[in-house]
Amino acid sequence: MSSRPSLLAVLTPAEVREFLPEPLFGAIQALPEKFTVVDPSHLSLADFHRALAAHDPEIVLACWKTPPFPETLPPRLTYVCYLAGSVKRLVTRAHLEGGLLVTNWGGSISRTVAEAALFHILACLRNASEWTLAMHQPGVAAWKNGFSDSRSLFGRTIGLHGFGPVARALVRLIEPWQCPVTAFAPDLTAELAATHRVARLETLEALFAQNEIIVELAPLIPATAGIVTERILRLIRPGGIFVNVGRGAVVDEAALLQIAREGRIHIGLDVFTEEPLPASSGFRALPRVSLTPHIAGPTIDSHPAAGAFALNNLRAHANRHALQALITPEIYDQSS
Repeated sequence: MSSRPSLLAVLTPAEVREFLPEPLFGAIQALPEKFTVVDPSHLSLADFHRALAAHDPEIVLACWKTPPFPETLPPRLTYVCYLAGSVKRLVTRAHLEGGLLVTNWGGSISRTVAEAALFHILACLRNASEWTLAMHQPGVAAWKNGFSDSRSLFGRTIGLHGFGPVARALVRLIEPWQCPVTAFAPDLTAELAATHRVARLETLEALFAQNEIIVELAPLIPATAGIVTERILRLIRPGGIFVNVGRGAVVDEAALLQIAREGRIHIGLDVFTEEPLPASSGFRALPRVSLTPHIAGPTIDSHPAAGAFALNNLRAHANRHALQALITPEIYDQSS
């Protein structure tokens, strides 16, 4: 590989504007010996594969609209720098096993997803959906009747299902509220738990039974699909809170809807098994359910942070330094 490798950016104009505003785009453009931008908006999969073979780049800068890579890669391609999150649509495990280096946005946007989890926690504690529905009815002077049942976050016990970058960012974010935090994740070691000052639990049942607030952050892989069953959900004590900003299909959604209709717990959801959420969904208009349309992260103003993260990785690669957020075959298996 030359000291200044060729780079093919397979990005739409919108992706360039959102992720790589100046001076980021100029800085990336100046790195390689040869820099080419291909807009994939109107390319068929076959067209993309032909363009990839014709350019034969050493690096590809990719994003949401980049089509999947062919089974046989161009001979000079060594690194795919992905501006976004999951790479499973883009490359295969065999590509990684064959030596292809792939990175994604890593933890650069984790704090915005953690912020969304905190938003839903606070919305549930303060009954925001119930009051919004009541107070926005024309001609209805809804107001608190006696003591409000709004609650504070201070000192509440929080359980995290999953302990990836978002969970770790959430632990840092909620520090001012002095909440005891426990976590369950198969890959959560005692050392990692101690580093982040969380208590490690041995079972999912213990996590749901022992905490007032549960935040769902587990990746969607075969081992976790539907793992949060009705039995698990009913371990949450009455008045508790369940928030999901991870993946909808980790949860038995039919069971969650039944529990939501009973009103025994508060629920905050950003992700769903079927997206967009159907207009007929039973979750809509339930007073104890806080809903957002899969916007936990990244927020539009945080895209440049992912672009800056990619720039740092491209510089590291050019200088033969270690890459951040490198997707290994093992990480690939455990990712959504």
